[in-house]
Amino acid sequence: MNKMFRIFSKGLIDENPILVLALSLCPALAVTSTVINALTMGLTVTFVISLNNIVVSLTRKVVNPKVRVPVYITSIATIVTLAILILDAYAPVLGQALGIYLSLVVVFAIILARAEAFASKNKVFPSFLDGFGMGCGFTLAMITVGAIREFFGSGSLLGVRILGSWYNAPLIFIMAPGAFIVIGYLVGAVKIYNTKKEERMKEREV
Repeated sequence: MNKMFRIFSKGLIDENPILVLALSLCPALAVTSTVINALTMGLTVTFVISLNNIVVSLTRKVVNPKVRVPVYITSIATIVTLAILILDAYAPVLGQALGIYLSLVVVFAIILARAEAFASKNKVFPSFLDGFGMGCGFTLAMITVGAIREFFGSGSLLGVRILGSWYNAPLIFIMAPGAFIVIGYLVGAVKIYNTKKEERMKEREV
């Protein structure tokens, strides 16, 4: 049980796709101007990476290693198409807001990386936990960036006005440079957290 929890939890902070591994930064810059957009993209990636890890794990013994990457990409593309169809059917406004970035999920480095590094070498349930944990970490980072950008850039959260009309929002927060700044500070904060965590573990060992 502890091993399974470690597989899941490593993606939340210790190996967070955005804040530690610096993978798939494109959506973190492009669609995190609001919390809703960030959450939608995060849930979509979580769905894709979890399901793809299951597919890769199930087929790992029958796929020729020489063609594994095209097979992985085909699997990812199929699942992304399914996710887009679901969004178009049940949340078309959100799908339109994310636009081309939904299609670009196919080439997100984190999805292919987990398929190659973990799912292709492990059984189904651990592979699912790895993908789900990485997806949750990705979503957590996206929501955090989105909340900061929306609050300071628009004075609102989840579309609800928090700060009054007196607040003169700096537009940089809803533009790409603002995303770079926010992500930079968050990366620094997570780095400090992980460093202190490692120091505490070393002290316990001594």
